[in-house]
This record gives sequence, C-alpha cells and structure tokens, in this order.
Amino acid sequence: MLLLQASGFGGLGLLLPVVLIGFVLLTAIPQQRKQKQWNAMLGKLKSGDRVTTNGGIRGQILSLKDDSVILRVQPDGLKLEFVKTAIASVTTEEDQA
Repeated sequence: MLLLQASGFGGLGLLLPVVLIGFVLLTAIPQQRKQKQWNAMLGKLKSGDRVTTNGGIRGQILSLKDDSVILRVQPDGLKLEFVKTAIASVTTEEDQA
C-alpha cells in the first residue's frame, strides 16, 4: 500500500520525456529546413550576384573558388576574399527597390 502512494508521480514521469521529445522535434525540423535552403543558396552563387556577408559587408561577387568568393566592395572597389559559408544572403534587384 505504501508503494502505491509513493509512485503517485508515475504519470508525470512518463509525460515529461514525451514533452521534451516533442519540443526537440518542433525546434529541429524548421532548423534543418532552413539549413537546406541556405546550402542550396550557396550552391547557386555565381559571378555578378550581390551578396551580404554574416558581418554585414555587401558586395558583388567577382569570382568563385572551391570554398571562397572574391567580392568587390563599394565605394572604392576593394576586392575582399571570404569563405562561402560567410555569405548570409543574396540580394536581388527586388530587395534593393
């Protein structure tokens, strides 16, 4: 009889792992989708694209290498080299308008 009263939290003990697993799934699935979109964007980069880096630098791609890009940055036309993974987004003409 004493054992049954001590295990009164058994329902809560089973519910907690289910809630935690649900929370992890709800946060992991959108993150994976976002990662796939970002990888696809990196794969479509080409010379002439206007991009923004993670550091906030905006420029136009002059050339692409295996794992890096060379950007021309205005106003002086400086050429800077970045790793591809530093590219945060591609800026299209519609975004600028």
